[in-house]
Amino acid sequence: MASSIRVAACHASPVFLNAHKTTNKAISLIQQAAAQNAKLIVFPETYISAFPIWSSVRPPTENHELFQRMVKQSVYADGEEMESIREAARSVGSIVSIGFSERSRHSNGCLYNSNLLIDTDGKVLVHHRKLVPTFFEKLTWSPGDGCGLQVADTKFGRIGGLICGENTNPLARYALMAQAEEIHISTWPAIWPTRTPQKKVDGEDATTSPKPANYDNLAANRTRAAAHCFEAKCFGVACSGFLEEDAVTALVDGASQPDVVTETVRAMPRAATFFLDPTGAPLPSFTFAPGSITPKATSHLQGEEGILYADVDLSACIEGKQYHDVVGGYQRLDVFDLKVDRSRKNPVTFTEADRSHKASND
Repeated sequence: MASSIRVAACHASPVFLNAHKTTNKAISLIQQAAAQNAKLIVFPETYISAFPIWSSVRPPTENHELFQRMVKQSVYADGEEMESIREAARSVGSIVSIGFSERSRHSNGCLYNSNLLIDTDGKVLVHHRKLVPTFFEKLTWSPGDGCGLQVADTKFGRIGGLICGENTNPLARYALMAQAEEIHISTWPAIWPTRTPQKKVDGEDATTSPKPANYDNLAANRTRAAAHCFEAKCFGVACSGFLEEDAVTALVDGASQPDVVTETVRAMPRAATFFLDPTGAPLPSFTFAPGSITPKATSHLQGEEGILYADVDLSACIEGKQYHDVVGGYQRLDVFDLKVDRSRKNPVTFTEADRSHKASND
């Protein structure tokens, strides 16, 4: 197994609610990253083909058309779009982690917030469905199951991942730590509004009448990602989406309060893409200008699309285990007992008699 590898995090927008074009864009980014010798290439939460920001800024009664479009532009885990991504991973010889809105074969309206980890031969290593959609996401996605709480043992390290708010779930994170995770992927949307902008009223004293604060998604993502790296003694890849103008236009179009939607979306801090070392500290990272092989040091990507790279030395995951190995010497297995059900859950199980046997007895 390689000790040092290059990781690429694609800070990119989808082609909003267009699965075919977004898949083609993802393949192009995979090829770009592989050309810079990236062996693990990561995409944001539900990159194919949208994150349902509309549910946070518009009432549900205005979002039926957007939900219908979301369903039509979501993809099957074994569908042609993911087959194309798997072939791209195989053709460049890199591992690919990609978020997507997954269609269900049990229902024409059920969706999951999902992620595939794909090996260098195009094989799916982990198919994860977000355990619990967060806040307004419940209007779009159904709860997943524990099937995807797996760490893949690859030639480029032991790789696990969680989606957005799952990185706040200590039991889900511990389940990955207990599988000797070395690289943790956390994926995030471009923005995550929780309040409309709070305007100060004339004559109001901000010191005595503070406005409720919006959820600081940028700070929260850094806190959660860093905490996991520190506790697991693993490297962190925090990969966030980018909000493009086609998404903003779709959010505003048809809204009963277009000014409020526009102001809210514009005011929200954009999520960042960055890397962390096994102490939770920032890991040196870099980008490449188009056509260049000379890296340019960059701490993170936030306000523009791009691919962020970092080189990780997996041997750095060992030292910190001397201090707190929370699944080994720094744990009380006689006190705590965690059981995780990793079976895939289906809504129905059919049993049928052998038709040929039944026919012979009719």
